[in-house]
Amino acid sequence: MSKKVYVGNLSYGSTESQLSDLFAEYGNVLSTKVIKDQFTGRSKGFAFIEMETDEEAIAAISALNGKEFDGRNLKVNEAFEKNSRRGHFQKRNDSNH
Repeated sequence: MSKKVYVGNLSYGSTESQLSDLFAEYGNVLSTKVIKDQFTGRSKGFAFIEMETDEEAIAAISALNGKEFDGRNLKVNEAFEKNSRRGHFQKRNDSNH
């Protein structure tokens, strides 16, 4: 079963390709989505990565949370479904992560 990961504090210039390459070091990346402003098309500074397994997602979270990437220290957490009807995800608001 795949697992979604929230990636925050991204540089506005970070690309989906760069993030896919970074996360691929920890497992199979199924999808990468940098969230963009609907009006300007500019990055909002966060993304969601879908990893193939829970284990791969956990390995990526452990290795990359706080890591410097493109001039910023990433915030990497498990994502959870915000609204199952629309399938949106957001970061888990958890004090342990």
